[in-house]
Amino acid sequence: MERVTIDIKNRSFHITRLLSVTVERVWQAWTNPGHIASWWGPEGFTNTIHVMEVKAGGEWRLTMHGPDEKRYPNKSTFEEIIPQQKIVFRHFNPDYLATILFEAKGEQTLLHWTMAFETEALFETVVKVFKADKGLEENVAKLEKYLTTM
Repeated sequence: MERVTIDIKNRSFHITRLLSVTVERVWQAWTNPGHIASWWGPEGFTNTIHVMEVKAGGEWRLTMHGPDEKRYPNKSTFEEIIPQQKIVFRHFNPDYLATILFEAKGEQTLLHWTMAFETEALFETVVKVFKADKGLEENVAKLEKYLTTM
């Protein structure tokens, strides 16, 4: 079960996917720096996690290493954390708000991931130039694959 929607009016895109593991396991993959470094980002990217304080007001800094051998520093701040239910973080440059919801469905987890951008121009650039909507799909696919080996 997967659904990707792009909402131009609200400058956001959203993906929903049913994952075949428990919410506890998905939560670990999201909140443990060793785990998230293994799956974060689109295909071909690897990561170095510098700081990951999973709490409201906590900082998250990482460097994504692209298949083009370039390094992409990332900085975010966690705004809301509800264990095994919700992660909200604000990413800087490009500026967007990510909301990830985890819904337990027995031994499965329904994941809802939304990225909302500050401006329409930024949203258009991120989608049209950087294909961030496709990158989000790849990111979730990498998460799903990683969860089977975790």
